[in-house]
Amino acid sequence: MYDVVLLTLGSERDASGGGCGSGGACCGGATETGADKAGAGTDKAGAGTDKAGAGADKAGPGAEQTGPCADDTKAEERCETPRVPVLACADALTARGARVETVTARSDAEVDEVLARLDGPPRADGLAWPDPDSKTRLIVATANDAQLRAVLRRLVRRYAPPPSRRPEDLAGNRTVPDLPPVGVLPLDPARSRTHRDLAAQLGLPRDPAAVAAAVLDGSARRLDLLRNDGGSVTLDGALLGAADDAGRPLHWRGRVEVDDTVLSDGEDPIMACAVGNAGGYASLDGLPLLAAPDPADGVVEVAVAVPVVTRSALGRKKIRFEVRRARGRAVAVVPRDAKVPFLDDGVEGELSRKRSWWIEPSAWAVWTN
Repeated sequence: MYDVVLLTLGSERDASGGGCGSGGACCGGATETGADKAGAGTDKAGAGTDKAGAGADKAGPGAEQTGPCADDTKAEERCETPRVPVLACADALTARGARVETVTARSDAEVDEVLARLDGPPRADGLAWPDPDSKTRLIVATANDAQLRAVLRRLVRRYAPPPSRRPEDLAGNRTVPDLPPVGVLPLDPARSRTHRDLAAQLGLPRDPAAVAAAVLDGSARRLDLLRNDGGSVTLDGALLGAADDAGRPLHWRGRVEVDDTVLSDGEDPIMACAVGNAGGYASLDGLPLLAAPDPADGVVEVAVAVPVVTRSALGRKKIRFEVRRARGRAVAVVPRDAKVPFLDDGVEGELSRKRSWWIEPSAWAVWTN
């Protein structure tokens, strides 16, 4: 039987900056300085889209704890108590004979301690490598996609070999080996209706008992991963752009290139740019952006929405949006404006220099029925 670790990100790593989550049970947050700042989860940005939490990507030294529960000792103690779905999932696993451990990680180091249990036998080249036959299985309890991304980011950092030590058994189109499958336990079932998180998009089970069954009896579904040159990863997608307080899109300029296809040369006023692995940013305020995002097709889909001014027969000015799309192996965005706001898996940031994303086909996996 399997050893199962139920991992929850603790109060210092939680990404629910816009409040304390369902029933006030998910407190804390972090802001990240630099180009990938993770904000505290306001309702603006992304050209009027809803932000599903922010700032779980890291809470390193000097990170500022934010959120209405940050200074509330009683609330923090409540946050350290395992949530009801975690306890229910643990009970379902135990009833099936699994050896279960619940872990609340409050730092990257504590996340890494859990991930080390997925290591394979020592290699001759000294690289850390996942064990394909591991009897330890991991379930990540997530309040939002940013928390799942935070764990996958640590997996990549653990197992991605440096370019100078690239092993021969690593696939030519990848920079990471097959990452260990993870189970996903959504902590807020309502999000499947109010916001289609990644678990909802993938059709993963949300009931704790069903999640337990998937981890013990299901199969691993391999999915593509986006890495970027900022050192992070993307599971769902990114949306570049913002809106003013009235919800009107704020245009920005930048060069957007997918492989050898140029979607914008930097002269066009861009309303929004979507970089999609899955479908979280497939549309924006009713405007279709991504045509057919598929998290397992081995390519990244990119769309740029550009306003086009036309005139009617009576001379009245009309504005429509032209959507340019391309699919490929990698995308590069070079902003011309000083700062371009963006959301990446729900994490808020500002782009001030070139950012490149590239696809890692079938790099990560989830347990599913």
